[in-house]
Amino acid sequence: MKKIFILGASALQIPMIQKAKENGLYVYALDYNPSAVGIPFADEFLCISTIDREAVLAAAKKYKPDFIMTSTSDMPVRTAAWVNEKLGLKRDLEYEDAICATDKDRMRRRMQECKVPVPKFYAAYSMEDFIGKSRIFRERFVAKPADNAASRGVVLVDTLNNRSVGFLKNIYNYVHGFSRSGVVMVEEYMEGPEVSVEIFTIDGEPHIITITDKMVTNLPYFVETGHTEPSVLPDIELKDIRRVAIAAVKAIRMQNGPCHAEIKVTPKGAKLVEIAARMGGDFITSKLVPMSTGVDMTGCCMDSVIGNEVNCTPVCDKGSAIRFMYLGSGQAVPGINSEIATDVRKKYRISSIEGEDIAGSMPGVTEVELYVKPGDEVGILTNSNGRFGHVIAGGKDAKEAAANAEDALRVIKFEFERLENE
Repeated sequence: MKKIFILGASALQIPMIQKAKENGLYVYALDYNPSAVGIPFADEFLCISTIDREAVLAAAKKYKPDFIMTSTSDMPVRTAAWVNEKLGLKRDLEYEDAICATDKDRMRRRMQECKVPVPKFYAAYSMEDFIGKSRIFRERFVAKPADNAASRGVVLVDTLNNRSVGFLKNIYNYVHGFSRSGVVMVEEYMEGPEVSVEIFTIDGEPHIITITDKMVTNLPYFVETGHTEPSVLPDIELKDIRRVAIAAVKAIRMQNGPCHAEIKVTPKGAKLVEIAARMGGDFITSKLVPMSTGVDMTGCCMDSVIGNEVNCTPVCDKGSAIRFMYLGSGQAVPGINSEIATDVRKKYRISSIEGEDIAGSMPGVTEVELYVKPGDEVGILTNSNGRFGHVIAGGKDAKEAAANAEDALRVIKFEFERLENE
């Protein structure tokens, strides 16, 4: 029996673990969390951080897997590429290219070299460097860690009314706290709608499967709160998005496997936000793509890794959508029966949740999942880990799928009490 290391055992990795089992592989799931929800789905669990490449290499030498891969996580992409390279195993992304797909500084510079449109950017290597480079932007800019994901540490900085050193130091300290390398990106804020592009590359040729419209929180944060497929943007904009996405995949030299590109449609055309050499998270590729296109991207990934023929051609054109539950800052959120909170430092306790069963039986709804329960303490959404749950729904097209998901979301009611001693 052939063996596989799957780096990560979170909920988003479960479909890949299951797919490996379906293909008759002996599955080792690796995760730093001994309580990760995907552990029961694997044959064996190894409590190893997926970003500790030396530890993963040592385990691979001991257990001798035939394949090493990850599914929807950024940093394990580096680990898989490095360990595969060290062991001479099949790899479709060289380690150097994996760095370009996971470090925003290196990514931006590679894209510039390859003439892929990106926002104006600078990398800051210290607080003083950050303050100096931030002053290049007259009114506002985006600050983000160079090497994190899930919107952690990403914030819009408005300096029109406050350009003090103290203010900028606070911003730097917040963002720097999420940066593994210590590098903080200072970037142009791009106006316009944002999409993600789901791509599968076969023998160096990228194939676009679908384009997904994205919803995010109110500024200054950029947390994703929903996705809908297929995109309803005009054809001329979709054509430009495809052009940029394909150029970005070729820039990171992906040979075989999935990519998830995030693109902004600005007044000056489509520009790359970032590209990941993995499947899209937020259940986009594991659940939304199969519903809307009929393409099993998880299956495509497994087929590619183990050497089977890959078929990523869409066979249907329907709608699918996911909407997340969360506590918003200064915005009305369906299902949230509380004051509109504005202070991200405040904590709240969930006192009750109602309507989950009703939502699950509504038209088009295929899944309702809660990540929290009464008694849990929560706060305003500043990164993806702060979301409360999700609703997934389908429809004959994107509009109907979105309406079905949002109708279901409205019947799920949360009540909160503010914790005064925070």
